[in-house]
Amino acid sequence: MGNLVSSGKKETLPIDTTFKLPANIPVWPQGDGFASGIIDLGDVKVSQISTFKKVWTTLEGGPDNAGATFFEPTELPEGFFTLGFYSQPNNKPLFGSVLVAKDDSPSDNEALKKPVDYTLVWSSNSKKIKQDKDGYVWLPTAPDGYKSLGHVVTTTAEKPSLDRIRCVRSDLTDQCETNSWIWGPSKKIDDKGFNVYDVRPSNRGTQAPSVLVGTFLAHVGSNNPLPIACLKNTNMNFSSSMPNIDQIQALAQAYSPFMYLHPDEKYQPASTKWYFTNGALLYKKGEESKPVPIDPTGSNLPQDSNNDGAYWLDLPADESNREKVKKGDFKNSQAYIHVKPMFGGTFTDLAMWIFYPFNGPGTLKLGLIDKIPLGKIGEHVGDWEHVTLRVSNFNGELKKVFFSQHSNGQWVDSSEVEFQNGNKPVVYCSLNGHALYPKAGLVLQGTSSVGIRNETAKSNMVVDLGVNCEIVSGEYLGSVITEPPWLNYFRHWGPNISYDIAEEFNKLEKVVPALKAVENGLPNELLGEEGPTGPKLKRNWNGDEV
Repeated sequence: MGNLVSSGKKETLPIDTTFKLPANIPVWPQGDGFASGIIDLGDVKVSQISTFKKVWTTLEGGPDNAGATFFEPTELPEGFFTLGFYSQPNNKPLFGSVLVAKDDSPSDNEALKKPVDYTLVWSSNSKKIKQDKDGYVWLPTAPDGYKSLGHVVTTTAEKPSLDRIRCVRSDLTDQCETNSWIWGPSKKIDDKGFNVYDVRPSNRGTQAPSVLVGTFLAHVGSNNPLPIACLKNTNMNFSSSMPNIDQIQALAQAYSPFMYLHPDEKYQPASTKWYFTNGALLYKKGEESKPVPIDPTGSNLPQDSNNDGAYWLDLPADESNREKVKKGDFKNSQAYIHVKPMFGGTFTDLAMWIFYPFNGPGTLKLGLIDKIPLGKIGEHVGDWEHVTLRVSNFNGELKKVFFSQHSNGQWVDSSEVEFQNGNKPVVYCSLNGHALYPKAGLVLQGTSSVGIRNETAKSNMVVDLGVNCEIVSGEYLGSVITEPPWLNYFRHWGPNISYDIAEEFNKLEKVVPALKAVENGLPNELLGEEGPTGPKLKRNWNGDEV
């Protein structure tokens, strides 16, 4: 890295290190287009580039006030062109990629064209910021009928060559939106100032054709609509780049997480088969006195797509067996994998679902009072959680991991994930509530002084989600996978809670009067009165994660 303008001394930053997964990416079983390096989007072919030449570095502003670096993709395959440069905050190791494109259209309707000009979006020249040199950020001016997909960055005031980048025919593009903040000259995002953002497709889901390019948006003030677009898979044949069943199994074995339960966890996960064979019951409205034992595969569960409250599951009726089943058995747990295309078939999401017979009560932190047990509040029968592995279909590399946390969750780049035994992410499961986190410790759901405790730690109770995992759904695979009957049970996996939440709060308020002031701020899922629905009714089944 060049010398600092302000101090003249060198400084090492996290981004000066390029992140690589702990182990080499395996050689995947043979298949069609998966991990072949190039994906055909119809009229354009794309390749994923993660080799870069550093162009310009800022050394303040942005996340952690660490600055950001701007890169030009290098080592493009023959016939491929840059669509935009890459940028990343300096507070993380270099870990990213951008797509480059090759024109594969009939010659009379070119998919790619050079820009006709550039507009200077912003320059650091004369700005008093720490940087290695002056930076100039340019937006290509696309020809009529074409769109720009990214920016060019230079270190001189001279306009870049028109040959430096390509614009894409409008019908091959789609709308994108800002995602995370990459950089701005000040420590905080200023709506009126200059900012750089990571962008993603606005339309995301298993059927969405929009493709993530990996470029950034640089703008002053607000832009609506954005001046850049993303790509679109006009083939709509996502399966051509998706993994086959053998490749899915290999991905699951390569990247399946280790999930650590808290050492004090009483309510462990279990397989659905274990739950059913150990006495779980199916109840029907109006016939509550005649619950039905459930077949090991769930074949006698209602298979229509109604969720009308007419049926629900519950723990065994006799007290001793009920307490046993409530506790689950992590040694008999199983991960259930839903495989789905994302970003127009350029990524594969492996959502690994985990079932718990029972969700334990919540614990509250209130100011200086560190732990306030919430009685029965937060308890419910049946609990589904999931962790999602996002894999690049260009090479099979694990790019991100999603950790579900109550009704939300968080994406974490692979560069920020803890790994064990090669490329297997470590996942921490919170005490009683089973929310999943990338690091051990305490996360408060609420404010810094008042919130629900999500406590995680390593223990001897660890589940390798790759052992006995089962691929239960992958719509693009057609008849290759037969979905188990329990997956198409659309009713609740637990009964309405029988206790009175208001009464529970009244009890607690007598002991902790200050609780009254925060009652309305508690998360909705903590106060939910019904058992949860199964995986297919979750919004991420057909959509992106939150």
